[in-house]
Formats: sequence, C-alpha cells, structure tokens
Amino acid sequence: MYSAAVLDHFEHPRNAGDLPDATASVRVENPACGDIMQLSIKVEGGIITSTRFRTRGCVASIACSSMITELIQGKSIEEAGKIDPQRLAAALGGLPRESQHASHLAIDGLAAALLQCSAQ
Repeated sequence: MYSAAVLDHFEHPRNAGDLPDATASVRVENPACGDIMQLSIKVEGGIITSTRFRTRGCVASIACSSMITELIQGKSIEEAGKIDPQRLAAALGGLPRESQHASHLAIDGLAAALLQCSAQ
C-alpha cells in the first residue's frame, strides 16, 4: 500500500523534535482526520538552515512531515514556497489516494511557516 520511502520516513523520521531558536513555528491540523503537525524552521540570510517537526497522525502524515523537512533544508524561502503537494508525494514515491491529505497538511504547515517568516 505504501512505498518503501513512505515506510522509511515513518519508521525513521528525519528532523523530528523541537527547534528552540526557530524563526517561525506553526501548528496546523486537518479537521477532517484530526492529524496535527507542528513545523519549526530557522532562516538565516533568506535560506532555511534548520527545520524540525512534530506530527500526530497517520503513517502518511508523519512521512510527509519528515520528507518536507528534507526538501526545504538549504532552500531559499522562495524555492521552498514552490513545493506543492504533488512534488512532496512524488518525493515519497507516491501516496495512495486516501492518503493525499497528508501531503496537503505538510504543505499547509510549510506555507504558514513561510508566511510567518515574511511577516517578521
């Protein structure tokens, strides 16, 4: 059902935890399924230098949260803002139709964090 990459990111999440010196820290949730993601990013000189997440949710939500942290690390705010749910799902080898909500949750978290950065 899930790709090897989804299962790997679920079983061995990257960048899980807190980021005390974050530039932005946001919490988003999917009211339909109850998944909750907290995403924190640190930006220096317009580049995302660190990122951490905490997610309570399904296999796909945890995997998407982990993968988004890898995709945005080292990217400019502008580059990170161009990542969409389809690109995130593709980076994980695809998601079943019923798990697509997970990629949207991670992208919503990213968008909220980038918005918070630009407001500062």
